[in-house]
Amino acid sequence: MITGASAGIGAAAARALVAAGGRVALAARRQERLQGLVEELGADNAVAVAGDVRDPAHNDALVAAAVEKWGRLDIVVANAGIGAYGGILDLDDDLLREMVETNYLGTVWTVKSGVRQFRAQGGGGDVVIVSSVAGYRGGADEAVYAGTKHAQVGLGGSLDRELRAEGIRVSLICPAATSTEFAIGAGRTEGSPQLDEYLSPDDVAHTIRICLEQPRSVRTTSWQLWSTQQQS
Repeated sequence: MITGASAGIGAAAARALVAAGGRVALAARRQERLQGLVEELGADNAVAVAGDVRDPAHNDALVAAAVEKWGRLDIVVANAGIGAYGGILDLDDDLLREMVETNYLGTVWTVKSGVRQFRAQGGGGDVVIVSSVAGYRGGADEAVYAGTKHAQVGLGGSLDRELRAEGIRVSLICPAATSTEFAIGAGRTEGSPQLDEYLSPDDVAHTIRICLEQPRSVRTTSWQLWSTQQQS
Protein backbone atom coordinates (compact mmCIF):
# COMPACT_ATOMS: atom_id res chain seq x y z
CA MET A 1 0.00 0.00 0.00
CA ILE A 2 1.24 3.45 -0.92
CA THR A 3 -0.22 6.69 0.40
CA GLY A 4 0.17 10.02 -1.38
CA ALA A 5 0.21 8.06 -4.63
CA SER A 6 -1.49 10.46 -7.05
CA ALA A 7 1.73 12.25 -8.06
CA GLY A 8 5.40 12.73 -7.28
CA ILE A 9 7.25 10.18 -5.18
CA GLY A 10 4.15 8.08 -4.50
CA ALA A 11 3.24 7.64 -8.15
CA ALA A 12 6.88 6.95 -9.08
CA ALA A 13 7.10 4.35 -6.31
CA ALA A 14 3.95 2.65 -7.61
CA ARG A 15 5.46 2.38 -11.08
CA ALA A 16 8.80 1.13 -9.72
CA LEU A 17 7.25 -1.55 -7.51
CA VAL A 18 4.91 -2.82 -10.23
CA ALA A 19 7.89 -2.98 -12.60
CA ALA A 20 9.62 -5.12 -9.96
CA GLY A 21 6.68 -7.52 -9.85
CA GLY A 22 4.64 -5.99 -7.06
CA ARG A 23 0.95 -5.11 -6.91
CA VAL A 24 -0.09 -1.87 -5.29
CA ALA A 25 -3.02 -0.43 -3.35
CA LEU A 26 -2.92 3.32 -3.87
CA ALA A 27 -4.30 6.16 -1.77
CA ALA A 28 -4.53 9.92 -2.22
CA ARG A 29 -7.19 12.61 -2.12
CA ARG A 30 -7.47 13.05 -5.89
CA GLN A 31 -9.68 10.30 -7.28
CA GLU A 32 -9.15 11.16 -10.96
CA ARG A 33 -5.36 11.05 -10.62
CA LEU A 34 -5.52 7.72 -8.82
CA GLN A 35 -7.82 6.21 -11.41
CA GLY A 36 -5.49 7.31 -14.19
CA LEU A 37 -2.59 5.59 -12.45
CA VAL A 38 -4.60 2.39 -12.02
CA GLU A 39 -5.39 2.44 -15.74
CA GLU A 40 -1.70 2.97 -16.54
CA LEU A 41 -0.51 0.13 -14.28
CA GLY A 42 -3.37 -2.23 -15.10
CA ALA A 43 -6.30 -3.36 -12.96
CA ASP A 44 -4.53 -6.64 -12.16
CA ASN A 45 -1.65 -4.71 -10.63
CA ALA A 46 -3.32 -1.80 -8.87
CA VAL A 47 -6.36 -0.76 -6.87
CA ALA A 48 -7.15 2.72 -5.56
CA VAL A 49 -9.01 4.14 -2.56
CA ALA A 50 -9.41 7.91 -2.48
CA GLY A 51 -9.37 9.60 0.91
CA ASP A 52 -7.40 11.49 3.52
CA VAL A 53 -4.67 9.81 5.58
CA ARG A 54 -5.72 11.94 8.55
CA ASP A 55 -8.73 9.60 8.86
CA PRO A 56 -7.79 6.25 10.46
CA ALA A 57 -10.76 4.57 8.76
CA HIS A 58 -9.41 5.54 5.35
CA ASN A 59 -6.15 3.73 6.05
CA ASP A 60 -8.07 0.66 7.21
CA ALA A 61 -10.07 0.77 3.97
CA LEU A 62 -6.87 0.82 1.92
CA VAL A 63 -5.55 -2.25 3.72
CA ALA A 64 -8.89 -3.98 3.23
CA ALA A 65 -8.81 -3.23 -0.51
CA ALA A 66 -5.37 -4.80 -0.85
CA VAL A 67 -6.33 -7.89 1.14
CA GLU A 68 -9.62 -8.32 -0.71
CA LYS A 69 -7.88 -8.16 -4.09
CA TRP A 70 -4.68 -10.12 -3.38
CA GLY A 71 -5.18 -11.94 -0.09
CA ARG A 72 -2.44 -10.27 1.96
CA LEU A 73 -0.36 -7.16 2.54
CA ASP A 74 3.44 -7.21 2.48
CA ILE A 75 4.57 -3.58 2.31
CA VAL A 76 3.39 -0.24 3.67
CA VAL A 77 4.81 2.92 2.09
CA ALA A 78 3.72 5.88 4.21
CA ASN A 79 4.42 8.66 1.75
CA ALA A 80 1.59 11.18 2.03
CA GLY A 81 2.74 14.62 3.11
CA ILE A 82 2.53 18.34 2.49
CA GLY A 83 4.99 21.17 2.94
CA ALA A 84 5.13 24.93 3.22
CA TYR A 85 8.07 27.26 3.63
CA GLY A 86 8.40 30.43 5.67
CA GLY A 87 9.08 31.70 9.17
CA ILE A 88 7.13 30.62 12.23
CA LEU A 89 4.84 33.67 11.97
CA ASP A 90 4.42 33.56 8.20
CA LEU A 91 2.12 30.58 7.78
CA ASP A 92 -1.61 30.33 8.39
CA ASP A 93 -2.64 28.35 11.47
CA ASP A 94 -4.97 26.11 9.48
CA LEU A 95 -2.16 25.23 7.07
CA LEU A 96 0.19 24.44 9.94
CA ARG A 97 -2.42 22.20 11.56
CA GLU A 98 -3.04 20.38 8.29
CA MET A 99 0.69 19.87 7.77
CA VAL A 100 1.26 18.48 11.27
CA GLU A 101 -1.77 16.19 11.08
CA THR A 102 -1.01 14.95 7.55
CA ASN A 103 2.72 14.43 7.92
CA TYR A 104 2.75 12.94 11.40
CA LEU A 105 -0.66 11.63 12.43
CA GLY A 106 -1.33 10.49 8.86
CA THR A 107 1.84 8.42 9.06
CA VAL A 108 0.83 6.97 12.43
CA TRP A 109 -2.61 5.90 11.17
CA THR A 110 -1.16 4.39 7.99
CA VAL A 111 1.43 2.39 9.92
CA LYS A 112 -1.12 1.22 12.52
CA SER A 113 -3.42 -0.12 9.82
CA GLY A 114 -0.59 -1.93 8.10
CA VAL A 115 0.95 -3.44 11.22
CA ARG A 116 -2.45 -4.69 12.36
CA GLN A 117 -2.71 -6.63 9.09
CA PHE A 118 0.88 -7.91 9.28
CA ARG A 119 0.18 -9.35 12.71
CA ALA A 120 -3.13 -10.88 11.64
CA GLN A 121 -1.63 -12.72 8.67
CA GLY A 122 1.82 -13.50 10.14
CA GLY A 123 5.11 -13.62 8.31
CA GLY A 124 6.33 -10.07 8.93
CA GLY A 125 6.42 -7.27 6.40
CA ASP A 126 7.98 -3.94 5.54
CA VAL A 127 7.10 -0.44 6.71
CA VAL A 128 8.69 2.35 4.68
CA ILE A 129 8.25 5.91 5.95
CA VAL A 130 9.08 8.63 3.43
CA SER A 131 10.48 11.39 5.62
CA SER A 132 13.13 13.97 4.68
CA VAL A 133 16.69 15.06 5.41
CA ALA A 134 14.88 17.90 7.21
CA GLY A 135 14.08 15.27 9.83
CA TYR A 136 17.73 15.45 10.86
CA ARG A 137 18.51 19.12 10.21
CA GLY A 138 15.84 21.56 9.14
CA GLY A 139 16.45 24.78 7.27
CA ALA A 140 15.71 28.26 8.59
CA ASP A 141 12.52 28.55 6.52
CA GLU A 142 10.91 25.21 7.41
CA ALA A 143 10.75 24.86 11.18
CA VAL A 144 7.25 23.36 11.47
CA TYR A 145 7.72 21.13 8.43
CA ALA A 146 11.08 19.95 9.80
CA GLY A 147 9.39 19.26 13.14
CA THR A 148 6.96 16.88 11.45
CA LYS A 149 9.85 15.13 9.75
CA HIS A 150 11.80 14.86 13.03
CA ALA A 151 8.66 13.24 14.42
CA GLN A 152 8.64 10.70 11.59
CA VAL A 153 12.31 9.90 12.22
CA GLY A 154 11.60 9.35 15.91
CA LEU A 155 8.57 7.22 15.09
CA GLY A 156 10.51 5.07 12.63
CA GLY A 157 13.42 4.43 14.99
CA SER A 158 11.16 3.37 17.85
CA LEU A 159 8.98 1.23 15.60
CA ASP A 160 12.05 -0.59 14.33
CA ARG A 161 12.96 -1.50 17.88
CA GLU A 162 9.36 -2.52 18.63
CA LEU A 163 8.66 -4.61 15.56
CA ARG A 164 11.89 -6.19 14.34
CA ALA A 165 11.47 -9.32 16.47
CA GLU A 166 8.24 -10.01 14.55
CA GLY A 167 10.00 -9.86 11.20
CA ILE A 168 8.59 -6.40 10.44
CA ARG A 169 11.29 -4.11 9.08
CA VAL A 170 10.94 -0.35 9.41
CA SER A 171 12.92 1.88 7.05
CA LEU A 172 13.12 5.65 6.75
CA ILE A 173 13.66 7.11 3.28
CA CYS A 174 14.90 10.67 3.76
CA PRO A 175 15.37 12.57 0.49
CA ALA A 176 16.56 16.11 0.11
CA ALA A 177 14.51 18.49 -2.04
CA THR A 178 12.73 16.62 -4.83
CA SER A 179 11.27 18.05 -8.03
CA THR A 180 7.54 17.40 -7.57
CA GLU A 181 4.34 19.38 -7.04
CA PHE A 182 5.26 19.49 -3.35
CA ALA A 183 5.01 23.02 -1.87
CA ILE A 184 4.40 24.68 -5.24
CA GLY A 185 2.74 27.94 -4.31
CA ALA A 186 3.79 27.51 -0.68
CA GLY A 187 7.45 28.45 -0.95
CA ARG A 188 8.36 26.91 -4.29
CA THR A 189 7.57 28.27 -7.75
CA GLU A 190 6.48 26.09 -10.66
CA GLY A 191 9.07 26.13 -13.44
CA SER A 192 11.86 27.42 -11.20
CA PRO A 193 15.32 26.49 -12.60
CA GLN A 194 16.26 25.37 -9.09
CA LEU A 195 13.92 22.40 -9.45
CA ASP A 196 16.28 20.98 -12.09
CA GLU A 197 18.97 20.62 -9.42
CA TYR A 198 16.75 18.55 -7.14
CA LEU A 199 16.28 14.80 -6.93
CA SER A 200 13.65 13.37 -9.26
CA PRO A 201 10.72 11.28 -8.02
CA ASP A 202 12.26 8.33 -9.85
CA ASP A 203 15.48 8.75 -7.82
CA VAL A 204 13.53 8.35 -4.61
CA ALA A 205 11.37 5.52 -5.98
CA HIS A 206 14.53 3.65 -6.96
CA THR A 207 15.80 3.96 -3.40
CA ILE A 208 12.50 2.62 -2.02
CA ARG A 209 12.74 -0.37 -4.34
CA ILE A 210 16.38 -1.09 -3.44
CA CYS A 211 15.54 -0.81 0.25
CA LEU A 212 12.76 -3.37 -0.10
CA GLU A 213 14.97 -5.73 -2.12
CA GLN A 214 17.45 -6.18 0.74
CA PRO A 215 17.63 -9.76 2.04
CA ARG A 216 15.21 -10.46 4.87
CA SER A 217 18.26 -10.93 7.12
CA VAL A 218 19.14 -7.25 6.63
CA ARG A 219 17.54 -4.11 8.02
CA THR A 220 18.76 -0.68 7.01
CA THR A 221 16.91 1.79 9.16
CA SER A 222 17.61 5.10 7.43
CA TRP A 223 18.46 6.11 3.88
CA GLN A 224 19.42 9.76 3.22
CA LEU A 225 19.86 10.97 -0.35
CA TRP A 226 20.72 14.15 -2.21
CA SER A 227 21.21 14.85 -5.89
CA THR A 228 24.78 15.41 -7.02
CA GLN A 229 23.98 19.14 -7.33
CA GLN A 230 22.66 19.57 -3.79
CA GLN A 231 24.64 20.55 -0.72
CA SER A 232 24.34 17.97 2.04
